[in-house]
Amino acid sequence: MTTKNATIKDVAREAKVSVASVSRVLNGLGGVTPATQKIVREVAARLQYVPDSAARSLITGRTHTIGAVLPDLYGEFFSELIRGIDLAARARGLHLLVSSSHDGVEDAAAAVRAMRGRVDGMLILSEYVDAAFLAENLPEKLPAVLLDSPVKSTRYPVLNIDNRAGAIAMVRHLAEAGHQHIAFISGPKTNFDAQQREKGYRAAMAKHAPGAALTVVDGDFTEESGYRAGRELLSRKPRPQAVFAANDMMAIGCLYAFKEAGVEVPGDIALAGFDDILIARYVTPPLSTVQVRIADLGRIALERLAALLHPTDKTPASVDTLGCDIVIRESCGGKARAAAVPRKPRKSPRPLPT
Repeated sequence: MTTKNATIKDVAREAKVSVASVSRVLNGLGGVTPATQKIVREVAARLQYVPDSAARSLITGRTHTIGAVLPDLYGEFFSELIRGIDLAARARGLHLLVSSSHDGVEDAAAAVRAMRGRVDGMLILSEYVDAAFLAENLPEKLPAVLLDSPVKSTRYPVLNIDNRAGAIAMVRHLAEAGHQHIAFISGPKTNFDAQQREKGYRAAMAKHAPGAALTVVDGDFTEESGYRAGRELLSRKPRPQAVFAANDMMAIGCLYAFKEAGVEVPGDIALAGFDDILIARYVTPPLSTVQVRIADLGRIALERLAALLHPTDKTPASVDTLGCDIVIRESCGGKARAAAVPRKPRKSPRPLPT
C-alpha cells in the first residue's frame, strides 16, 4: 500500500493489532508485549507513519519529550551520557531536548524554565541545583530526576556515582604499588563529583599513606587545567611519585605536560584519571582510571524518569548510587583490573523531607 499520509488505522491493520495497541506502543505507555512492540514499530517505519504531535499532545496532555539540563555539552563524558539517555528514550518512543547551564545559576534557571510546558519530565545535572532552586524553577507536578547531586528530597529521585569509593580504590592501588607521595588534581570547587573525589583521595591517603604530605593542585576538569597542573607538579621538590587526576581529561593534559618535559610515564611518575572516557585507552601509555559506566548512568536515569511519567508509579524518591571499577592500564605500571565497588545502583535510606 502507499505510505503517503498513513494513519494509525493503517498501521494497526498492517500489524494485525488494535488501534489502542498501536497507540500504546507509539506513546510509550507499556502494556504491550515486546514482540508486538517490535512489529508495530517496524510497520510504522515501513509506512512512514508520523503521529500528529500537536493533536496527540492535546489528547494525552503529554509532549512525549524529555528535557535534559547538563553543565556542558562539550567533551566525551557528556557525549556518552547523552547517548545513554537518548537510546533509552527512543526505546520508549520519547524525544530528547538538551540544554546546557555552564554560565552560572541564572543560566541553569533559564534552561529549566525554557523547558516548562515543552517536556513531560526532566533530567537535571547541575552544580547550581539545590532544594531552593528546584522550588523556584521547577513546576510542582513536573517529574524530575537529579544526577550527581547532593540534594536529598522525598520528591526527586537522585542518581549518583560512587565517586568517593572510586577515588579511595585508585589511591589504595597506587599506594599498594609502592607510591607514597601521591598528588591529586582537583576539579571545580563547587562540583559535587569533584568534591566527593577529593574526599576519597584524602581519606585514602590518611589510611594507606599515613604521614605522607597531601598535594592538591587546582583543576577545572579541562585538558588545559590538567596541563597546567602537570607543569606545576614538575616544578615541585620533591616531585610526586604518582598523580591522580579527578577526571580523565585533566589526566590527559597532565600526560602531555610530562611528555613535553621528557618525564616518562609510568617510569618516572605514575598517572591515573577518573571516568574512563573512550580516548583513555588509546593515549600512550593507556591511562589507568576509575571506570564510570557513563552511558549506563544516562540510561538508568531515563528509566527512573520514565517510571515517574506513569501516575500508577508510587515508588518513593531515593538516592541511588552507581558503583564503578578501577581499570589498571600501563600509565601507573599495572596490568590488572580490580573492582572498586558494586556495579549495580544501591539505594540509600529514604531522605528526610525538605
